Amino acid sequence: MPKPDITRIRRTTATAVVFDTQGRILLHRRSDNNNWALPGGIIEVGETADQAIMREVKEETGYDVSVMRLIGIYSEPKHTTMTYPEGDTVSYVSILFECGVVGGTAALSDESTAVDWFLPGALPQPLHAGHVPRIQDATARQQAAFYR
Repeated sequence: MPKPDITRIRRTTATAVVFDTQGRILLHRRSDNNNWALPGGIIEVGETADQAIMREVKEETGYDVSVMRLIGIYSEPKHTTMTYPEGDTVSYVSILFECGVVGGTAALSDESTAVDWFLPGALPQPLHAGHVPRIQDATARQQAAFYR
């Protein structure tokens, strides 16, 4: 069976902004492109968005989290289109949640080469460009969800 042209597929993902008690944000350094990023990934068949983000945060950072609130939904192509090292380009609709740590400890995985906490005004580089507006939205602490 031929591989589908995934450049025409729009996938739904869940992404987390996890704050600690000091107001720092949890980031992981991606093993595929070396960028720092918010934890997150594709919502698998049979999963809810909150189940997906709890799984992704655990896989990428080692922390167990619970979902606290919806921050926004992001579909702007310049921030939600990604080309992977193998050449596949995928466009996403991303659901961003604020999450809180309920257990676990920092741990690396096949997807992460580093895990750390950063103040919003002192974020590491290179930082995934599409995550900059999401972090700004999360730190705005607006009650209503953003749609971008």
